[in-house]
Amino acid sequence: MNGFLTQLHHSFSVTGPIFIMLGLGVALKRWALIDDKFIEGGSRLVFTVTLPALLFLSVVKADLQQIGNINLLLFALIANTLIYVLFELFAQKLIKNKNETGVVVQGAFRANTGIIGLAYVSNAYGETGLVIGSLYVAVITVLYNILAVITLSRSSPDTQSLSISNLLRSIVKNPLIISICSAIPISLLEVDLPAVLLQSGSYFADMTLPLALLCTGASLDMKQLRQDSSNANYSTCGRLIIAPGMITAAGYLLGYRDIELGIIFLMSAAPTAAASYVMANAMGANAKLAANVIAMTTIGSLFTCSLGITLLSHSGLLGTLGTLG
Repeated sequence: MNGFLTQLHHSFSVTGPIFIMLGLGVALKRWALIDDKFIEGGSRLVFTVTLPALLFLSVVKADLQQIGNINLLLFALIANTLIYVLFELFAQKLIKNKNETGVVVQGAFRANTGIIGLAYVSNAYGETGLVIGSLYVAVITVLYNILAVITLSRSSPDTQSLSISNLLRSIVKNPLIISICSAIPISLLEVDLPAVLLQSGSYFADMTLPLALLCTGASLDMKQLRQDSSNANYSTCGRLIIAPGMITAAGYLLGYRDIELGIIFLMSAAPTAAASYVMANAMGANAKLAANVIAMTTIGSLFTCSLGITLLSHSGLLGTLGTLG
């Protein structure tokens, strides 16, 4: 029992800093030290500049031939696709208002891997985890965008569907995908970039997680947490319990252990991505429901993720966690 409690205490070394930064974002917004304009500008800066810089540098500095695991990335694509299909089947039976099906499904399968998932992995495994996590984010971002368009388009005849060409254009122009795709050949060819460029990029990269978490916390609408919505509850249960549970169990059965199993769990245990609100709003779906799911899963993930880390660490399945060592 003492060992379990020790692991539970240690697990907050991974989730605790994220909880504090999110809470600080909420407080700063309430104290009027940051406003909606700051949140909008900061979020845009993270998405277009600082997060791409972080992903680019983490890949450029890595030895991909030693670290890169194509099987892990293929597993992520297949597992998340199957989870999406499962949620679609569940939603057809559970959701009475069919116009909200797409929002519920998107909230359940679309994890915030680029910010909170990456923060979890960075806290747990340091630079090595950050590299593998960056590649994970790259492939899963493409998949999430495709599946989100499919489910939102299917759920309502009034939804503004996106054409295949527009979808492909949004993927090709995605700053996260561009940064990683441009970094991979530089890393494989072992190209030496100028030190001044690397240092300047590091300044931007170091801003990413603090700024992103502050903006995420400040953008949470705490009033949404008090709204009673069975559809939001379905989506939250899928995102925080079913998805991480099934994906991690599948990874375990396929032989993944230590850092790879840890990344599988931490990425799948992340809350619903903020982009789900943007996508739902842009395609004419129920954006308020999407915001509700984001708020509920963001708060809930801090607890479910901590519990998951504790159980997996206690079983010796996660290897040596950087911040926990």
